Amino acid sequence: MAYTVRRAVTTRAGGVSQSPYDSFNLGDHVGDDPAAVAENRARLARDLGVGPDRVVWMEQVHSRTVTVVDGPVAEPVPVTDALVTSRTDLALAVLTADCVPILLSDDEAGVIAAVHAGRVGARIGIVPVVLEAMMDLGARADRIGAFLGPAASGDRYEVPSAMQADVEKHLPGSACRTSKGTAGLDLRAGIRRQLLDAGVGGVAVDPRCTIDDLSLFSHRRGAPTGRIASVVWMDSSAAQGRE
Repeated sequence: MAYTVRRAVTTRAGGVSQSPYDSFNLGDHVGDDPAAVAENRARLARDLGVGPDRVVWMEQVHSRTVTVVDGPVAEPVPVTDALVTSRTDLALAVLTADCVPILLSDDEAGVIAAVHAGRVGARIGIVPVVLEAMMDLGARADRIGAFLGPAASGDRYEVPSAMQADVEKHLPGSACRTSKGTAGLDLRAGIRRQLLDAGVGGVAVDPRCTIDDLSLFSHRRGAPTGRIASVVWMDSSAAQGRE
């Protein structure tokens, strides 16, 4: 049977945080008032229609560590940059403010993943590790669909030439020229190519640039700042017949 997989991406609007985190900051590690972050996270859970204890967060560290979760967790999963589950009652969340959020799902197998892929994580290969973890739970590459959320665009992500060459070596397809004609990185282009080369069935890309779009948080545009969340979950009504 097919599972109903849902995805959501937040913006800056709709929360209680004060400047410079105004207003729907969901990051608990950026200096914002913890009470404001807690309220924003509670609002997110209500908007998604899930219990607040069913949203799983990560302590993101720019690694290639992947964690399989099989139940609610009280605190963010420590030192990881990807979450994978086959549970229908968990919503997996990734926080970003220029890095690439990746939401993956095999709707037939009922396996989902949320991935934080910044320059470092993408370069060291977090995506192949996530795909392997999903397939260990019964997913199949050609059935996996990927969504790449808002991130710094190649037009605006300016880096030194040596850094560009290094990332391109490890993540082919990511090197580009910025709108100023300087060396740049388009991480979403490189990740999309990597996913398709791995046999992933389809890749959708949100075209929004976090640096340009003032409705989104951007660390490069102005730090300190908040974090948006990209969330993936399976509708619990699709769990009929599943243990």
